[in-house]
Amino acid sequence: MTAKNVLIIDDEPDICDLIEITLTRMGLTSRSALNLAEAYQLIDSEHFDLCLTDMRLPDGDGIDMVAYVQQKHPDIPIAVITAHGNMELAVKALKAGAFDFVSKPVDIQILRNLVSSATALPTGEPSNKKGNTRITGDSIVVDALNRKIAKLARSQAPVFIHGESGSGKERVARMIHEQGSRADGPFVPVNCGAIPAELMESEFFGHLKGSFTGASNDKEGLFQAANGGTLFLDEIAELPLNMQVKLLRAIQEKAVRQVGAEFETPVDVRILSASHKNLEQLVHDGQFRKDLYYRINVIDIKVPSLRDRAEDIPKLATQLLKSMVEKAGLKKAPGISKGALKALMDYSFPGNVRELENILERALALADNNTIHTDDLELNKQRSTGTEPATVDLEQTLDLADQEKNAIVQALEKTRWNKTAAAKILGLSLRQLRYRLEKFGID
Repeated sequence: MTAKNVLIIDDEPDICDLIEITLTRMGLTSRSALNLAEAYQLIDSEHFDLCLTDMRLPDGDGIDMVAYVQQKHPDIPIAVITAHGNMELAVKALKAGAFDFVSKPVDIQILRNLVSSATALPTGEPSNKKGNTRITGDSIVVDALNRKIAKLARSQAPVFIHGESGSGKERVARMIHEQGSRADGPFVPVNCGAIPAELMESEFFGHLKGSFTGASNDKEGLFQAANGGTLFLDEIAELPLNMQVKLLRAIQEKAVRQVGAEFETPVDVRILSASHKNLEQLVHDGQFRKDLYYRINVIDIKVPSLRDRAEDIPKLATQLLKSMVEKAGLKKAPGISKGALKALMDYSFPGNVRELENILERALALADNNTIHTDDLELNKQRSTGTEPATVDLEQTLDLADQEKNAIVQALEKTRWNKTAAAKILGLSLRQLRYRLEKFGID
């Protein structure tokens, strides 16, 4: 097998030598250029699997090289070497299409991680066929979303995923992970709003035994758990300001310090984040740090609401019902009448795909003769009166889910976790209760 070949562009021979030695020990070959003119000539005449360029060069800068590679050789990942602490240039390079960056003085382990990720990228055109996770639908907006996901999967740039609650932001994050060079690494999703403020630092960065009362053992944090893979920070807007500062440092330095530790430890993690809130407005209101906002929002991707792709509803509803039936152990998925399908396509779905799933779940329990009719959907109960904004409906949808989960837990506690007795109290069949236990992750 032919060794991967890397182009190094830096006007400091010592830096070139250091990188060449590192690449040789990794089993890679390399060529070096001291300026852009030499680099253009080499990359146009030889095959390279990766390009590493310094930001400051005698006849231009690294952004020029990023732009050239993006235009002439878009299949070659390019990473930039920046001065320590110059995150503004690093972010600019990522926005221009750079795969990743490494700061001077070059940390050899961080460089090795970068090179390993870049050279593991699949060759050829980006494809959304990789991975098990999919966005169901054939609409124009879903096709555009899939193409952007495939493109973002070839980068290490932080991505901010925004969209309404229930629209599928975590699904998009999983697709970016599965289609990229980190697919074999862990995907660690975390709901930032679900972690108590006093435990956040320990949860994110881990702690050492004895570092605080109750720390009876060493514990790795979410960053360490995601090492070599992707950390998905859902509802990042819920982070308190003091934690935002620490998160920013971890992202910029690519290292974390466990609670009680004296030194930072390098971590190789790609950051994807999401929120249904308007982060730009929160920055304006002083509730979210501007520097963190620009660091996580290097590239953004919007997940369309379900009402913006209503033509996907029939296919999506069929798939959801099939999944529900399989989980419930039933033999056959029910059909959906034409009237019921039209009603679903005419409905606004303020809670998006999550709300569609809830509606179908209820309809599955009510349907007779293995067919879901319009009345089984009970959409009239879903419709809000007046013209309140969608955010109000979204909160109502989330509150309902929380109330349902709490009611199930209370019934189980009351019956000492006797599922049959709890189902009776809740007015559910045992099958319906088991489905909800799995849905809410209640063990």
